[in-house]
Amino acid sequence: MESNDTGIEIALGARLKALRTQRAMTLEDLAAASNVSRAMISRIERAEASPTASLLARLCEALGLSLSAFFADGEQTYSPLRRRAAQRLWRDPHTGYLRRSVSPEGTPSRVDIVEVDFPAGARVSFPPRPESRVMTQHIWLFEGELEMTIGETVHRLQPGDCLYMDIGDAFDFHNTGKAPARYAVILDRGH
Repeated sequence: MESNDTGIEIALGARLKALRTQRAMTLEDLAAASNVSRAMISRIERAEASPTASLLARLCEALGLSLSAFFADGEQTYSPLRRRAAQRLWRDPHTGYLRRSVSPEGTPSRVDIVEVDFPAGARVSFPPRPESRVMTQHIWLFEGELEMTIGETVHRLQPGDCLYMDIGDAFDFHNTGKAPARYAVILDRGH
């Protein structure tokens, strides 16, 4: 899914609706499970609104998916190799955060690898998600600066640093530098 095209909103909305329907969830069910309003979910499904990274993560959580699984092409056949040109991109409309799904789709691995380009000064916050206690992630910084706040603890990452975290906790990504930060998220779904 390429983000700089209006087609991303259409594809994202169709994917959300298809996943919700597959799970026999009404708009009200998904709204209650995700703490996202029914109206907002409906606007996303109709491609009238583009969700932020935080909002999309809440919807995915309510659907029982990681962001990588959300963006995966359910029709694609399994291949152990995923070329860079085939890796899906998505841009958060609020922060400009660019997310690249690196891992090959359809593998039996419980690990997803994501590459992120995070603009200078950008901040993305995620509320606590106790239902996600089985999932963990590593944040591995390649370039720039990144400040990670988990609960009350602040970690200042420099290139080469790697931070392990439980994604059930509230956490905050903040690029405190004057240049974009580039990092990998290695997510273990724990199933």
